[in-house]
Amino acid sequence: MKRIFFCIAAGAMMAISVAGLAACGKKGGKGDSITIDAIYRAETRTLTATMEAEIANPLPMSTKELKFQLWPNAFREGAKYAPVSELFANAAYYNGKSYGGITISEVDGAESFSVCGEDENILSVGLKKELGAGKRAHLSFKFEVQLAEINHRLGVSECGVNLANFYPVLCAVENGEFAEHIYSSNGDPFVSEITDFDVTLAIPESYTLISGFAAEEVEMKTPEDGFKAYHVREEGVRDIAYVLGEGFECSKDAAGDKEVVYYHPAADTDPARTLQLAKECLSFYEEKFGEYEYPRYCVVMTGFVYGGMEFPALSMISSDLRQNEIPAVVAHETAHQWWYAMIGSDSYNCAWQDEGLAEFSSALFLGEYPEYGTSYRDFITSSEQAYRAFFSVFSQVNKEADTTMNRPLTAYSGDYEYRSIAYDKGVILFDRVREVMGERKFFGALKAYVREYRWEIADWQDLTACFERYSGGIDDLFASFIQGRCVI
Repeated sequence: MKRIFFCIAAGAMMAISVAGLAACGKKGGKGDSITIDAIYRAETRTLTATMEAEIANPLPMSTKELKFQLWPNAFREGAKYAPVSELFANAAYYNGKSYGGITISEVDGAESFSVCGEDENILSVGLKKELGAGKRAHLSFKFEVQLAEINHRLGVSECGVNLANFYPVLCAVENGEFAEHIYSSNGDPFVSEITDFDVTLAIPESYTLISGFAAEEVEMKTPEDGFKAYHVREEGVRDIAYVLGEGFECSKDAAGDKEVVYYHPAADTDPARTLQLAKECLSFYEEKFGEYEYPRYCVVMTGFVYGGMEFPALSMISSDLRQNEIPAVVAHETAHQWWYAMIGSDSYNCAWQDEGLAEFSSALFLGEYPEYGTSYRDFITSSEQAYRAFFSVFSQVNKEADTTMNRPLTAYSGDYEYRSIAYDKGVILFDRVREVMGERKFFGALKAYVREYRWEIADWQDLTACFERYSGGIDDLFASFIQGRCVI
């Protein structure tokens, strides 16, 4: 997810850039499929949609209730858990406070439905009859999303309409029950199984639709003056996201047989460099980790309060980034095509598993491409210095610093602690593991992790077990970091 840069001065925390946080499964996952037909109206900032869902009961027993996350409600007025922290609120809300939300008007195929949860974040759907474990239900939803004016994953940003996490998402399962995750401004609270999506989206005629997958212009089911419609088919993805807007320019190239596309506002001063960077990242990670499975990769520069955000085959990068910040952000978000998109994990409770790996992957890439200004050793040293500064500050201010790594996003005190544990300590962990194991065993273990858990959600023990098979005893090193026992 997002990359946040912090510095420490005179024992105080100071943010220096709102731009920066930055057995093989069968593709198609559990066989769930979702069809969405939507229209976006710019004058009201609303997305009106119908959604047909074929969903398997993911619980280990029969149930008469399915639960869905309603992520757009984090943007509503009065939400208990804000989508951004106070530290980044001014940069996010560029026109002052603005609100959004989602209204569910119908769930056909259900006996009942209600919006509930700690923060109106859950849609509870009562089924007409018991649904056995693994058995499928067909549900039809009608809903409308109001978008806030905000530089975020979901909202009308300063230079693009960002559409992510905008539809009801089946809750993840923890300990045999649906997990009701609340929105967190720390990290990514999204945990989703692989699903196939078929999306038709109508947008204003003057807009461009930006997608990680190819979009084909089609006739609207109900033609309307001033609109055009696109159809996008996305197979084997955890979620979907699009950017809409006017004035985007496009550059294209290829990395091997994969098309690489970069969309950007006209103000971008060096689009060729960013396109080349995206190509090099994709090729480098394929060599180190294994094949990139999607037909193309798209990077889009849009309004975003943090450095960048990853989605399957698509990465958003912030229009506020300085040129010297872009390489680290693109490297990080591209690495998430492996550590999140293809190989899932519990990003709510174990954020280091994908964020630490993505950040460490950035260090590997930048070490191979010194022309982008950072060596591998400089990257690791910077992470060590940042982590030690965090530990010193928290030890003095709070009398102690919690350095455990397995904890829910809501257990972090804020952006700074989250960044220090999930990113900086994660980088240090994987650097130490590489040093102990050696190059051959380390990358052998990473490739095994990719092969065995592609299209799955791997827990942290699955990750460490891959390394343990290649180097006995290495799980002790992982445990010392994860449990907060090691001294860095």
